[in-house]
This record gives sequence, C-alpha cells and structure tokens, in this order.
Amino acid sequence: MQEDRRYHSVRLDKDRCKGCTNCLTHCPTAAIRVRGGRAHILDNLCIDCGECIRICEYHAKVAFTDVMANIKAYKYAIALPAPSLYGQFRGLTRPEFVLEALKRVGFDDVFEVARGADIVTRAIRERLREPDLPKPLISSACPTVVRLIQVRFPELINHIVDIRQPMEVAASVARAEFCKKHRCDPSDVGCFFITPCPAKMTAIRTPIGQKKSELDGAISMMELYGQLLPHINEMLDDPDFVPATGYGVAWATSNGEANAVYPDNSLAVDGISNVIRVLEEVENDKLSDLVYLEGNACMGGCVGGPLTFENSYVAKNSIRKMVGHMPPVHPDSAVPISTLNKYPTKNDLPIEPNTAEKLDDNMVDAMRKMKRMNEIIKRLPGYDCGSCGSPTCATFAEDIVRGYCTEMDCVHLLREKLKVMAEDMVELAQSRRE
Repeated sequence: MQEDRRYHSVRLDKDRCKGCTNCLTHCPTAAIRVRGGRAHILDNLCIDCGECIRICEYHAKVAFTDVMANIKAYKYAIALPAPSLYGQFRGLTRPEFVLEALKRVGFDDVFEVARGADIVTRAIRERLREPDLPKPLISSACPTVVRLIQVRFPELINHIVDIRQPMEVAASVARAEFCKKHRCDPSDVGCFFITPCPAKMTAIRTPIGQKKSELDGAISMMELYGQLLPHINEMLDDPDFVPATGYGVAWATSNGEANAVYPDNSLAVDGISNVIRVLEEVENDKLSDLVYLEGNACMGGCVGGPLTFENSYVAKNSIRKMVGHMPPVHPDSAVPISTLNKYPTKNDLPIEPNTAEKLDDNMVDAMRKMKRMNEIIKRLPGYDCGSCGSPTCATFAEDIVRGYCTEMDCVHLLREKLKVMAEDMVELAQSRRE
C-alpha cells in the first residue's frame, strides 16, 4: 500500500479490525483497502471525515486528539469551544454556563468560536461584494469538504472562499485579547479548540490555506463531556466577556452559516454523500445561479460530528432554542470593519489540489498501465462489492496495475478461473481414458 506522511486524526487499530469491508464501501474518497484480512488507510486520499469511525462495529477506527494534560505545556490555556458544544447539554439557554464549566475544569480563559463565526460571516459578506466571483462561492468552514474538493473535485478549488475557518480567527483574537489584558507573551498562551470532529484536529496539524495554525491543539467533546457535566450550573462571571451573536452560535447546525452569510440565494447541504451529489451538480454547471454554498460533512452540521456526545437532532433543537433566547443582532452590526483589518481573516496560501498519484512517472509506461487497467475493468463484473479488498472494480483494476493485488483476489474472476480449470481437468481425464 502507498503510505504518506500527512498527519491524520483518523487512524486504524489493527488489533480490532476484522477485515469486514464495511468501512471500505462507505469511504467517500476510496481511501481504504482490505489486504491480508485487515483494513489499510491510504493517507493521500483520507479526508478525516470520520465515516469509517461511525460505521465500524468493532471500533477499529479511532480519532486521535489532544487530552487535557496537554494544556499544562503552556503557562496559560484558553479553551475555544465550537458552538456545537452548547448543544450537548439539554435545557441550556445561555452559552455562559458552558464557558464557566470550561474554566472550572482547568482552562485559564475561554473564547467562543461563535465569535470567530461572527467575524468570518462579516468577512465573507464583504467578499461577496466583489465582482466576478465564481458561482457558487463554497464555504471553507468544514475542512472535510475542502479536502474532499481537493481530492475529488480539484476544478472547484477556485470556488472555495479564501477566508479562514472560524476557529482560526477566534484563536487569533483570543490570544491577542488575553495577552493585552494579562500583559503576557503570546508564546506562553496555548489555544485549544473543543472539537466535534477529527477533521478539525487534522486541520490544526496540517492547515489548509495557512502556513501555520493559530491553534495549539484540539480536545474532543467526547473526552470533555463527563468533566464538564458536574459544572453546568453557574454562569460565567466576567465583566469583559463579549458574547457571540445568535447567528454565530447557529453555525453549529446546517444552514446556520448560509442563513448568516447570504440568506437570499444560498444552499446548505449536510451529510458527505449529499455534499458529493451537490458538488457534482456544481461541477456540471447546474448551480451557477447560486451565490453561496454551505457544505457540512456531518448530518445536521457540526452537532452531528463523530466526536460529539448528544443525539444530533436533540443537539440541533437545543441550539435552536438557545439562539431563540439571544438578541437578534446580525454580525454586520456586531463586527465592525476595523476588526477585519485588525485580525487575519484571509488565507495566506493558495489551496492546492490533491490529485491522484500517477500510475508512472514515465509517460509511455503510464499509458501502458492505463491500457492494461482498462482491459482489466472490462473483464470485471462491475458489482463494486468490495470482496476483493478494493472499494470498486475500477479501483481494484488500478490496484492490480500498481502491484498491490492480483486478479485472483476477485472472487468472480477466481470462480471463472476455477471453472475453466475444472473443465480442463475433465477433458484431460476423458482423453486419458480414450
């Protein structure tokens, strides 16, 4: 198997893997193979969507994130909770209950990523004023969707809005405000995102569109939930606290971003398979009248992330109720233009395609392998059953050409081969009798 040194939060516990192929057929980028009775993740194709984590009944796919002990590496630690964290606790009407709980479990300060979403909302709305933008402009908030475009839809990269993710903007503001207030050095401050998904951890370790992440780590909501629960009883008491708007908090759910950015002509789609279908329509120029596209890999939005605790539908309803108790202030009013000039909101690097590995560096050999690959595909049944250890017949043919497996790994070709061999043996036996 082709290995890669890219960082990935999603990893395989080979001792638990039974080689059942469930993950194989559900991976949206065909990044999993089963060889020798065990799954293998192809790092160059994995987008850390977490679908394999959800589908594996043996819990062989796991997400690696930071733990609370990691915050001790810094003199000061700031928690940056994703707004989806608020939906994990039933009956809450104010984010301040969660923010106070975060301080009680060990963080020196808290800063809402929902405030980062407010700033990003304003930045995107300003960007939409510019002429000659590709349509639709695609949100960059979900790193899984961005990596999906890099792998499967590279021609749509220019559609991705060149604005940083809310967690990155929030970290910039949080560190600056904390250092100003406490007169400390930025290197003494660690910013930790409280994440609903493994993709955000990967985005911190290997940023998209940035030279370096503003964050120092990510701790899963699943890990923190039990620690926070006993402390969800008192509100944050901080005279300097600046709350996010309800629009920023609503980014936790599908359509929250689209409703804040461009409600008149936007589309929100959630669930990785649904995102793929919509991106195919964009690729075929069927949605060119659309201004803005919000894509979330997880059903329901970030409240449906694989590292969340609460049922996504319940969490979405909790967020809706919380937003209903908040003043109807839009980010256009809450975020002055001066904020966009003061803190970095735009990417400092272009987003590059992550195209498939070449069949061969030599053009002649590559064409020869492509020809052989097409010949193999014609002999295959086209069932895409995964029993060979590759997700589709096409990827199986490519794996054969690359030398990862043989045609006899296909049970259908093997059956035909055995049938021919059996017929030959019968003919041989008959000829000997004669």
